[in-house]
Amino acid sequence: MHIRFLGGAREVGRIGIAVKSEKSQVLLDYGVMLDREPGFPMHVPPKEVDALILTHSHLDHSGALPIFYIDQKRLLYTNKLNLELTQLLIQDFIHLSSYYLPFEYLELKTMMKSNKHLDYGVKEKVGDMQIQLLNAGHTPGSAHALIETEGKRLLYTGDFNTADSKLLAGATMNYGDLDAVIMESTYANEDHTERGELEKRFVEAVTEVVEDGGSVLVPAFGVGRAQEIISVLAAYHFEYPVVLDGMAREVSRIMMNYKEFLRDPRLFVDAVHATEWIDGWRDRRKALKEPSVIVSPAGMLKGGPAAFYASKLGKKASNAIFLVSYQIPGTPGKELLEKGICTIDGKVRKVKARVEHFDFSSHCGASQLKEALQKLGGKPKVFVVHGAEGNCELFANWARSELGLEAVAPRTGDTFEV
Repeated sequence: MHIRFLGGAREVGRIGIAVKSEKSQVLLDYGVMLDREPGFPMHVPPKEVDALILTHSHLDHSGALPIFYIDQKRLLYTNKLNLELTQLLIQDFIHLSSYYLPFEYLELKTMMKSNKHLDYGVKEKVGDMQIQLLNAGHTPGSAHALIETEGKRLLYTGDFNTADSKLLAGATMNYGDLDAVIMESTYANEDHTERGELEKRFVEAVTEVVEDGGSVLVPAFGVGRAQEIISVLAAYHFEYPVVLDGMAREVSRIMMNYKEFLRDPRLFVDAVHATEWIDGWRDRRKALKEPSVIVSPAGMLKGGPAAFYASKLGKKASNAIFLVSYQIPGTPGKELLEKGICTIDGKVRKVKARVEHFDFSSHCGASQLKEALQKLGGKPKVFVVHGAEGNCELFANWARSELGLEAVAPRTGDTFEV
């Protein structure tokens, strides 16, 4: 089995991995790097690819997939929830960045029609390979990919989380003996706050602001994070108005059709029914008039209705902006956290509202990554990807020195044999 790293090596973004056996080749994810101009993984001639496997909907894993549907069809293996969420995100991506993209809505449509729905744990043949998808606990529908060929077993974790959240059950990492594992390392250098403690702190902080007559803006990623936040508020019986806006509404609507992917479907349905959905500008202005919690993308304040709410709520000390998503350096969210500034009425100003960050991550922290690797059977060869600022190398070094495993942080273009 040959593994070639096309992107996502020693970086976060544009991940793509080609796995080749004697007779077949599959691609694991094919995403984009979201910069001023989108960045793509290395090219693979579509005619050489037998199938594509998508682990989850986020654009750094899915955004470049339509390239393979420009002049032919290739089977795309993922579950239907992932597929619908991916369609939503890529549609938005084409709308915002079409000038830079080698594909259009037509290719996305072809991709949607080429899907082979794969439930967790179901085995599927692709040439001389056998593939299956397993719960990754990262976003609704997210999956690990397990590939077996020529007597070898490879696990690609994709992005994953072993901790349960109010929305999703964590990944179990119980997959028998493996010959190789390709593992993410986003947080190889830090741990997250324990979930229960974090939720309690968040709900207390939100309640305090609203009871004092203020409103709280929670900028949250539209896929997963926004739904987790409303589920947390529902689980703690938060009794004040909760407002949902932006893409988070459509994502919630889709998730209502795939409740089997959720840890507590009843809680999620209750949470959705307890929220007020914004429908246009009149509703947005109305929402600002009473103390409430407003949950809306974009999670890093790069546009979306959240940018509008921040410019309004940021003017008053009685309000709060609670960031619950990872903030990339250079984004408005990161600037707000570090410098306390954001754009208000077209000008960059000091924000008077209370600003805090709550670490609701959907990735494993450092201790969980280590524990996950220790749980895996066999003595797998370890390939560490999807980590910035030295995290891939850091985690590979740990796997070598502490577990005695053969571990490497590949570079883009590297090929390995298992």
